[in-house]
Amino acid sequence: MQSEKIDKIFAYFRELFGESPKCELNYSSDIELLVAIILSAQCTDKRVNAVTKELFKKYKSVQDFANADIKELEKEIYSTGFYRNKAKNIIEMAQCVMRGGRGGERPTIPTDMESLTKLSGVGRKTASVFLSEFHNIPAIAVDTHVIRVSNRLGFTKSQNPVQIERDLKLLFDEKNWGSYHHYMVLFGRYFCKAQRPKCGECKLKHFCNYCLFA
Repeated sequence: MQSEKIDKIFAYFRELFGESPKCELNYSSDIELLVAIILSAQCTDKRVNAVTKELFKKYKSVQDFANADIKELEKEIYSTGFYRNKAKNIIEMAQCVMRGGRGGERPTIPTDMESLTKLSGVGRKTASVFLSEFHNIPAIAVDTHVIRVSNRLGFTKSQNPVQIERDLKLLFDEKNWGSYHHYMVLFGRYFCKAQRPKCGECKLKHFCNYCLFA
């Protein structure tokens, strides 16, 4: 019964957002994506994209970010919030990646969860988004939207991101982890909002714990 419910829910999400949901952050390289994800903490993708439009004209490589002046970077990312920590983490992350390069080889950002989460500013959620989006490695990133949507739709009863990730991975086929994550983020961002969700427009009310008890 749960699998039938999941099929119906994600069929509706495909109706809303199409067959291939994507991350809404703009980027053209792995370092741009990782920096954009770090900047997106407690900030909208729209604001991050406005900031990175100019930022990525100046900083084009891992080395550029590693050599950045922290005070200048703070000013450039100020509007994303928590700018001091973000600037510090971005520079330290890039410096760590640079140290991992050998000889004349281009420094490369790790492609495994354990190594990624050792980088400054890169937690499990950030690493999951990066791996899924850039490398198409199956992962489920649990952010505030995923926490809200997965609880309201009865996929989990937990508020703990690590436990929610475990619960969702048990429910969903591995091949769908990346796309299902994007669907829940988009649904949470535009319909199932924390405040004033669009319940009147939603076709999932009979599945939703929020509508039943609100």
